[in-house]
Amino acid sequence: MNQPLPLARKESLIIKEVADETLVYDSNNDKAHCLNPTAALVWKNCDGKRTVDQLRELMEQEAGAAVPEEMIWLALDQLQSFNLLTEAPAKPVALAGLNRRTLVKRIGFAAMALPVILSIAAPTRGQAGTCTPNGQACGANNQCCSGRCCGSPGNPVGGCPANNTCF
Repeated sequence: MNQPLPLARKESLIIKEVADETLVYDSNNDKAHCLNPTAALVWKNCDGKRTVDQLRELMEQEAGAAVPEEMIWLALDQLQSFNLLTEAPAKPVALAGLNRRTLVKRIGFAAMALPVILSIAAPTRGQAGTCTPNGQACGANNQCCSGRCCGSPGNPVGGCPANNTCF
């Protein structure tokens, strides 16, 4: 049976490399994802041509150590759940129900290299536009990103850069 090879989604995504993380912003659903190096390596190499085993071999070359196949499947499962793949092979029956906790028990100390994806919902432009940066004019606490408008009820002018500015 021919299964699809893992293929990373690239459309409607803004991708930024920062230190040891890859940040991916999905403009379709206004969600931001932070991929650790393990998840990022798998995702970047899901080109629709590499098999799961080839991804594992690539990971082993990068790590300089043996990598269990389950780690690649866990990364693919996470990538698929965050809609970062357009194609993904079906997980083998033997790995059904594989989760992070089970994998940590199986591989022990090497679990520090487990793929991790953190995801948050980013505000839409309309939502983000309701916040005034520090030093800008304001009339109430809810207009400031910090929630503190100088001279508004509950925020006396003392210690403010200027009256009616965000701080």
